Amino acid sequence: MPKTGSRFQTFADFYPFYLAEHSNLTCRRLHFVGSTLALICFFKLFTTGQVSWLLTGLVTGYAFAWVGHFFFEKNKPATFKYPLWSFMGDWVMYKDILTRKIPF
Repeated sequence: MPKTGSRFQTFADFYPFYLAEHSNLTCRRLHFVGSTLALICFFKLFTTGQVSWLLTGLVTGYAFAWVGHFFFEKNKPATFKYPLWSFMGDWVMYKDILTRKIPF
């Protein structure tokens, strides 16, 4: 696996790094809760047409995730270095938690 500061060539290379950055159970749980709340906000956006739900969803999702990183995982979110792959990683991890591939 490439070192933290190196560039990843594929998402398949990145995802093990992403999971290692989320080894703390509380951090993963906060990510899951934040992502779930963000999905609810995005659902509200599409059902009400109120654009404020977009901002609410983004802030809520990232707030939960960043609390998990700064206070429990004690690392910087991968979003700062790898924004697109981290966003993808969030949803793959969400699916992996739902399907019980990784512990919740």
